[in-house]
Amino acid sequence: MAEKDKSAWYVVHTYSGYENKVKSNLEKAIENQNLQDQIFEIKVPMEEVLEVKNGKKKLVMKKVFPGYVMVKMMMNDDSWYVVRNTRGVTGFVGPGSKPVPLSDEEVVTMGMERIPIKRTFEVGDTVRVIKGALENFNGIVEEVFEDRQKVRITVSMFGRETPVELEFFQVKKIKD
Repeated sequence: MAEKDKSAWYVVHTYSGYENKVKSNLEKAIENQNLQDQIFEIKVPMEEVLEVKNGKKKLVMKKVFPGYVMVKMMMNDDSWYVVRNTRGVTGFVGPGSKPVPLSDEEVVTMGMERIPIKRTFEVGDTVRVIKGALENFNGIVEEVFEDRQKVRITVSMFGRETPVELEFFQVKKIKD
């Protein structure tokens, strides 16, 4: 388990429409080459979307990032080689041939994993929004949703108090 702690999520670019095929090919390669201790998880992020066709509503699963597959792995020569040379893979996302791991924030935002974020604020505290559309706004914490890692704050916009729901990592407590 200590090895898995050193792993990170990487984004792999694939031919569009080949995401699921790349996932299954990669899973087979991991099994065949016994790399379960280096490549831990492969995801093709999907979301449920309401589609209307011929006047009928239907829930369908759509790829969130067409042309991309997410891989949680230890980056080393063996794992890089296996992923890079899987049929349908065009390369890792990153400058040149150097793959760049996703940050914890990106992993949480993309819904890949729920990495617990330690919060430093309580209900009633004044916080500053540090990321997003409301960056640099101050607000008061009204409610904390620990299970969803979200917080509801009230900010003053255009002379009105407006409730806003944000991720924990988007706010920071202002020192007392």
